[in-house]
Amino acid sequence: MSVVLETTKGDLTVDLFIKERPKTCLNFLKLCKMKRYNFNRFHHVERNFLCQTGDPTGTGRGGESIFGLLYGQQAKYYEAEQLPVLKHTKPGLLSMVNVGDNMLGSQFFITLGDNLDFLDKEHCVFGEVVEGHDALLNINEAICDENHVPYQDIRITHTVILEDPYPDPPGLEIPVHSPEPTKEMLDSGRIAADEDINDMEGKTAEEIEELIAEKEAKARATILEMVGDLPSVDAAPPENVLFVCKLNPVTTDDDLMIIFSRFGKIVNCEIIRDRQTMNSLQYAFIEFDNPKSCEDAYFKMDNVLIDDRRIHVDFSQSVSRLQWKGKGRGVEFVGGKAFDPNKEDYKVKGQFEREQSKRISSDQHSKRYAPHQRQRDFQQRDKYQGGREHREDRDGRDHREHREDRDGRDRREHREERDGRDRGKHREDRDGRDREDRREHREDRDRPEHREDRDRRDHRDHRTNRSDFDNRGRRGERDNREERRNHDRDHRERRRSPDRSQKQEDVSAQKRIRRNSSPKKSHRARSK
Repeated sequence: MSVVLETTKGDLTVDLFIKERPKTCLNFLKLCKMKRYNFNRFHHVERNFLCQTGDPTGTGRGGESIFGLLYGQQAKYYEAEQLPVLKHTKPGLLSMVNVGDNMLGSQFFITLGDNLDFLDKEHCVFGEVVEGHDALLNINEAICDENHVPYQDIRITHTVILEDPYPDPPGLEIPVHSPEPTKEMLDSGRIAADEDINDMEGKTAEEIEELIAEKEAKARATILEMVGDLPSVDAAPPENVLFVCKLNPVTTDDDLMIIFSRFGKIVNCEIIRDRQTMNSLQYAFIEFDNPKSCEDAYFKMDNVLIDDRRIHVDFSQSVSRLQWKGKGRGVEFVGGKAFDPNKEDYKVKGQFEREQSKRISSDQHSKRYAPHQRQRDFQQRDKYQGGREHREDRDGRDHREHREDRDGRDRREHREERDGRDRGKHREDRDGRDREDRREHREDRDRPEHREDRDRRDHRDHRTNRSDFDNRGRRGERDNREERRNHDRDHRERRRSPDRSQKQEDVSAQKRIRRNSSPKKSHRARSK
């Protein structure tokens, strides 16, 4: 069974526990049906705990059950249901308020936190919010006073019963229209629920811009505190420190100290350098002993030319010199010591650097300041690296190199373009010649005299091939006849008797011996 509670922060859809709390659900449904919750305000809101409503008077001491409306003041409250036990374990649970002696009326609250077990034995859970948790979060974030009363009213504007399983008790008169709220109900002394809050009303444009900038700065400071970049929200950068940037790498601490010292006493001047190479990072911080000197230097030194560079000057936004003293103790500004032009050890150094300076004798001045200051040639102003002659030579050299690079690049591009054009033209000529040769060959082949020669040549080749084939056939037949003749002769010899064969072999052997042993006659004797 569900009920929709329409509030000024959004709609809440509630499912009721009919089986576990039948009497409490009956009381709640009939009060919604009688429009008794319309225009009731949430008179008690505690963040991450609960928000309470259901009192038509808005004081937390009023309200009665549906039985009081039907049967009179003696039935104003009814006894709470304790079994089964339903616990306050999560946000969004609806629970009736116990007015004392385990008696309930019309007031109820909605939990806004987890594990509120200490409320289980005293209050009666009868429903749960299933839709509209965004509206519940909006109620939880309401701004309240020390008594947990919202500065701006949060009210139930209407209730809609989606399903009612209980029949109406006798004597219950259901109103046709929602009743109009009384003047006492609306006059709560707070900002009305539908009233538009405008903080900018009655202020000039400059005041509005300043207020917006202040809010944005406060929001950014809160974020920086959350991520650990600021010790506290109220921490602000010092007003007597200047930030100088766009410096020339050859500019040293001494140069800045001498230039800015005319505006007042300088407590500390430091050019930020790389930790490994000790090269200048081209920005510095200058600390004066009072904000007035810092302000004068800001207005006079911005966009001033120092070592052929236009510098930029602004107030420092760094809080690196703010030391957090602990929670509730605030912060402490850790500054340097006063500047004395007659002394050279004006910079603030760490303990390790001070110990190092003690170990080095006073005559080793260059070794003392080597890590902190850039080496420079002690020559006349117009002859060192930043002089006019050097700059003209450098500009001329750069111009020549740029011109040479540009001419070389143009020549290379022209040569590549020419080579590409020649290759394309050569390829086109070659392709044209090949096409022309193929066309001429095809035309020559299709002429009548060439066709006759080709036919005669093909006929001659065919006849030659045929004669070769016939010759190969005749040679094969002759070889076959000779092979058959040899085979027949071998067969006849094998058919003879072994003795006869042996005798013939002996006779043949004797003839060979006599022929070999007889002396050879000369050719002349044989001829006689």
